[in-house]
Amino acid sequence: MEHLNLKNLGLPVGPYSHAVCHNGFLFTSGFTAFGTDAQSKSISVQARAIFQQLEQIARDQKRSLADLVKVTIFVTDLAEIEPLRDFLRKAYPGIPPASSLVQITGLFSPDLKIEIEAVFAL
Repeated sequence: MEHLNLKNLGLPVGPYSHAVCHNGFLFTSGFTAFGTDAQSKSISVQARAIFQQLEQIARDQKRSLADLVKVTIFVTDLAEIEPLRDFLRKAYPGIPPASSLVQITGLFSPDLKIEIEAVFAL
């Protein structure tokens, strides 16, 4: 098992790793747009910022978004679900991964509308 923290994503401030490689899979922690220019913007803009972070993790392991197996998406409001779906259709190369969508009451910052965790095949 290998624990990964990428300096360009900002080192974790809590007791977690950005990602963990285990048994042929790469599991990521939940990512948000916190600290990015997208932090206070729409859910689809925040999702774009999150996918940029996921791409960096995948590239670090010589992978891409095409290797996504599963995503779990946490949203605070379903009102922007259609723009989010439009973004996701464009973000996934080829066949989309398995996915779960969960509505939650909030995230650690009131600006945040979405958090995404992912599993990649290695």
